[in-house]
Amino acid sequence: MAIDREFLELLACPVCREALEYIEKDNEEYLVCTGCRKHYPIENGIPVLLPDAGKKEAELEDEDE
Repeated sequence: MAIDREFLELLACPVCREALEYIEKDNEEYLVCTGCRKHYPIENGIPVLLPDAGKKEAELEDEDE
């Protein structure tokens, strides 16, 4: 389930304030910062935009192992 485009335009990374983009990876949904590249999970259709919730792609791969 993709995020509404207008809603996405209102959101920003809580760390660096750059724009976010929606991606699906390994059956999970994320908003990815275009600046710092942190991945913020979307849980039950709700983006979790807390600074501690954001993870770099390498951290996500480590969790999968």
